[in-house]
Amino acid sequence: MRLDDERESSNVEDRRGSGGGIGGKGIGIGTIVLALVAMYFGVDPSLVMNIGQGMSQKAPVESTAIPKDDPEAQFVAKVLASTEDTWGKIFQNSGQQYPAPKLVLFSGQTPTACGSGQAAMGPFYCPGDNKVYIDLSFYHEMKTKFNAPGDFAQAYVIAHEVGHHIQNVVGTSDKVQQARQSARNEAEANQYSVRLELQADCYAGVWAHHADGENRILEAGDVEEAMTAAAAIGDDALQKQAQGYAVPDSFTHGTSAQRMRWFNQGLKLGDVNKCDTFNVAAL
Repeated sequence: MRLDDERESSNVEDRRGSGGGIGGKGIGIGTIVLALVAMYFGVDPSLVMNIGQGMSQKAPVESTAIPKDDPEAQFVAKVLASTEDTWGKIFQNSGQQYPAPKLVLFSGQTPTACGSGQAAMGPFYCPGDNKVYIDLSFYHEMKTKFNAPGDFAQAYVIAHEVGHHIQNVVGTSDKVQQARQSARNEAEANQYSVRLELQADCYAGVWAHHADGENRILEAGDVEEAMTAAAAIGDDALQKQAQGYAVPDSFTHGTSAQRMRWFNQGLKLGDVNKCDTFNVAAL
């Protein structure tokens, strides 16, 4: 990716080393189940774990500015800035103002408005405080566990979570939550989550389309990196890696093929109206 000349977002909170974790709380069984089923990526805690009920961040958590000699954090800040520029223009073109999310860097665990954020959950968006959370150790896991290296694959992670922010802003997340609660069974409820996640993948593609059109950020091999990441974190691939077989009714994020298809849809067309995963028969 070509980000050398791009600005860094000021909406980054660096909680690493601040002791922001919640003492005495390790990774619970819910997180372990999430790690095996939703597996690290694109997690919306309010939809997958329902940990947002009755839990909120009470005390302020110290945060600092990103160190100037921290290229990983600077990369994240530049990607976030790029999403701000892209979505700011898209919202402006529809007569609206884009309320940019904050992005929180943390290590291990940190309090959020959705409960205790754990590194084992992977990157996630919390609708309760409009913040994206990421422990940068996840990027190492992308390389070693998922065989999905590359800077554009890492950018795709952030853009996907920003996609969840868009869904929260326009009210899609609330509608999905209501639909899940009214579902006849767990399999039907999971299908709503799948469609939400695939739409966030499409929104990530929309960002890449416009960012490249404006600033030519993509280099040879970048799209392939994102596709590799999308394939690696499909529910079918992750379940087969974890337990040797896949259980389609338990899918919450979509198959590898679906995730690649919807990211590519956004990337090729750059049109949010083409990301309506809720009104198509086949995903």
